[in-house]
Amino acid sequence: MESTTEKLQTMAGHGKTRPKNSGTKKLFDNPILEALSRTHIMVPISMWIALSAFLGWYAFTYTNMTNGTIGLLFVAGLFSFTLFEYVLHRYLYHLTPSTPKRAKIQYTFHGIHHEYPKDKTRLAMPPALAIFVAAFFFGVFFLMMGEAAYAFFPGFLVGYSGYLATHFIVHAYAPPKNFFKQLWINHSVHHYKNPESNYGVSSPFWDYIFGSFQK
Repeated sequence: MESTTEKLQTMAGHGKTRPKNSGTKKLFDNPILEALSRTHIMVPISMWIALSAFLGWYAFTYTNMTNGTIGLLFVAGLFSFTLFEYVLHRYLYHLTPSTPKRAKIQYTFHGIHHEYPKDKTRLAMPPALAIFVAAFFFGVFFLMMGEAAYAFFPGFLVGYSGYLATHFIVHAYAPPKNFFKQLWINHSVHHYKNPESNYGVSSPFWDYIFGSFQK
């Protein structure tokens, strides 16, 4: 009997639900925009880990928060990202293309990824855009919680970095023989079996909570 992994590999490589293309596609006619739409996965991961370390250092050094408070806020930020990831993936990346404008937004943000899931250069938000998005979120968190943002936002960024690493692993490599294997299977179900399920990439937790998990 075929295992789940074998079935998904068959679907991805030979079945009717195979990727539309295993290569890449030009998204913008402007060569600068096209170049800015791509990135090596280690560029954003390195950026966010470095920023997380700096903000964490600042929280320990220049705020009045105790070490315990900083640790709790970091964990809260990490956990909050998992919900953010789920909501973003389900309601923005899979936005119903009911109008031409919505269809364009959905395709630019995520549809091209489903059409070319093996394109390693489009598995993360490009740094040029991500910097502005990160600044926006930090500003929102700072307005909401003051200096606590210096401890909360590093956890949020580490969660995002973990998502990027997991997403890259499940698209760039064969199913690993470790704990990433189940995440590989979960995301393969999303791509090759039912795109309206398994929205969580770094964790299936919220899919279980909201009833969108599928084996």
